[in-house]
Amino acid sequence: QVQLVESGGGLVQAGGSLRLSCAASGESTVCISAMNWYRQAPGKERELVAVIYSGGSSNYADSVKGRFTISRDNAKNTLYLQMNTLEPEDTAVYYCNADTVAGYRGSYFCITKAYWGQGTQVSVSS
Repeated sequence: QVQLVESGGGLVQAGGSLRLSCAASGESTVCISAMNWYRQAPGKERELVAVIYSGGSSNYADSVKGRFTISRDNAKNTLYLQMNTLEPEDTAVYYCNADTVAGYRGSYFCITKAYWGQGTQVSVSS
């Protein structure tokens, strides 16, 4: 299994910055391929914000390009989202998720599964 624990959410004024963290633990962390940040605002569908692949490449939603940066520390099994120039429209619950992929990692056999964090509230005031 993989357990995801988020931190870093809070309330910030427009134009400010926040850094979200999501620490992954559990024996299946060896199976993680891509890691992602999603967000969901009240009354809206959950939206993919950013994705980072095991090789380090990343993609972003158009609404956050140039403002947000996703990164991961594989040694610490931690995912980050640096959020700059925050806008009120960024207000949402942010979720990290980790995707495992089936196959052997040494002698450990992985399954394909998506794991989710508990979510952390980001509120941006004007």
